[in-house]
Amino acid sequence: MILQSLDQLYRRLSEDPDNGLPTPGYSLQNISFCIVLREDGSVVQFQDARKSVTTIDKKGKEKTELVSINLLVPGQSKSSGQGINPCTLWDNLTYLTGYPQPDKNTEKAKKNRIRAPKCFNGSKEHHTKLFHHQNVDACRLAVARYFARYTPDELLPFVESLPEDARKGNGVFQLTGETRYAHKGYRSMEQQEQGTSSDRENQCLVTGERKPIARLHEPKIKTFDPKGSLLVSFNEAAYESYGKTGKEAGQGRNSPVSEEAAFAYCNALNWLLARKERRFRIGDATTVFWTASPTPAETTLPWMMSGVPEAEDGQTKQRIQDILEKIARGTLGGDELGDPRTDFYILGLSPNASRLSIRFWHTGTLGELVKNLKLHLNQFELVRQWDETNSPKPEPARPSSYQLLLQTTPFRNGKYDADRIPPLLGGALMRSILLGTDYPTNLVTAVHSRIRAERDINYFKAAILKAWLIRNHQQWLSQQNITMTTALDKDNPSVAYQLGRLFAVYEQAQRAAHEYKLERTIRETMFSSASANPLSVFGRLDRLNKHHLQKLTTGSNRFFSELIDEIHQKIKAPNFYPASLDLKNQSIFCIGYYHQRHNLSTKNKSETQPTTETEPANA
Repeated sequence: MILQSLDQLYRRLSEDPDNGLPTPGYSLQNISFCIVLREDGSVVQFQDARKSVTTIDKKGKEKTELVSINLLVPGQSKSSGQGINPCTLWDNLTYLTGYPQPDKNTEKAKKNRIRAPKCFNGSKEHHTKLFHHQNVDACRLAVARYFARYTPDELLPFVESLPEDARKGNGVFQLTGETRYAHKGYRSMEQQEQGTSSDRENQCLVTGERKPIARLHEPKIKTFDPKGSLLVSFNEAAYESYGKTGKEAGQGRNSPVSEEAAFAYCNALNWLLARKERRFRIGDATTVFWTASPTPAETTLPWMMSGVPEAEDGQTKQRIQDILEKIARGTLGGDELGDPRTDFYILGLSPNASRLSIRFWHTGTLGELVKNLKLHLNQFELVRQWDETNSPKPEPARPSSYQLLLQTTPFRNGKYDADRIPPLLGGALMRSILLGTDYPTNLVTAVHSRIRAERDINYFKAAILKAWLIRNHQQWLSQQNITMTTALDKDNPSVAYQLGRLFAVYEQAQRAAHEYKLERTIRETMFSSASANPLSVFGRLDRLNKHHLQKLTTGSNRFFSELIDEIHQKIKAPNFYPASLDLKNQSIFCIGYYHQRHNLSTKNKSETQPTTETEPANA
């Protein structure tokens, strides 16, 4: 299903030449220089083919740099290893001129010097064999004459005329006076004879057609490893079966995919991964998204799931937030994401040695996606600690899945450690969002671990706990007559919720008693134990609070005393505190604490003292 969907995407994208997808027999390569020749094979010049690109950084400063150009050239990427494998009409300097690439490692530099002449001779034999005939194209005949005419020592001055950065890339040939490159329109004998050999033919698992089967699926996927990775491969006898063993009989024939289909799906996947508007990160997985036909969702949903980067303009951020808000409210227009009947595909990949691991694969229709996303957004809806009224950098009203996953990682030096997101958690969360199934329990356990470690609960963590309770434990909540609201619920019947409220009031009273100058409060010392074992902690908190109330002004003392008495009546305290709370009730405790703390921070100054909590960095 994955390969079929990618094959269909390639065929759709290849209809538009602006997409720049390679055609069969070609691959897209980075080209840094061009060797300009006369018809007799003599060199006119080694020309720097890079283009100048100007970008503007976050500070508004312009930066101009030279970057390689992308050209469609015959064949695929160079295979790794020390074998001699020349490319046709393009290659690196070692093959085209015998120039040994310098290396800081003395041993590697020595090997490069030994290997360079062999590479040049290999390329010489390859091009002479292909283009020595007089009836070939004049520019390709000039290439054959070039290799016959020069030695690596004679070509060295031309190489040194190139900037050092350009020497590290690939080069092509061009006949002087012509605008096209020598490789333009070239088709190899293998391409011309493709499909004539019946011994390699079989029914393709992707297209169902009987065509030559690919032994290796190329081009390789380059995003994760510069040398390229494979999505499908057979390189050990243990993976081969039914007598289909060895390079010729086995490998690709154990899972027959035609050369045409392999070329299509590999290039489609490379195309998706190369575009920032089509890929996004979920946990350790790089994720790509597309639809069966062109839709606005293709360039919108990745940012909806991962959040809009800071580098993007404000209009883009606002547009994404507006779409999420419309989805949550059920007011999304039919044309804003595309036809609800259109199929969508989400593929999550992560590197694993030389082969890619598929973290998750989800399909469905855009209508189902919007429905399940609406459910997710509504369940995560919660009053924000920092919004447009009290912060220049408000927390997002509709947090992305990536921002939620970051809550399972440590927060150090003003940022979250994204590399610490549990490997399988991203796929599990995506599955629950896209399919409307239960949220993963390990998401909540990881959040509670961070709450215990940090002794605090922020907006994102509280939203995760609230959504988990509503989706995973709705029946239990109904039996307890508990309703999870977005803001403070003073009449919530849950003892755990009221205990969370009480802890927030005790903490605020402590802050007020010390004129908001405390660096550590009861939250840093007792929050974890209070949320798990209330009986062992709240007796001490009650006694400590009496000392704090004595230090307050008459008005503040009355305010906190009345609020504490109100909560005590709801939980029959201080005569009764539960000995322990399970995970569900610990989550409710955290939400009650968060709600009450937010309520106290937004109270009118005439009613109570303001808080002095420092504003956290946004995720």
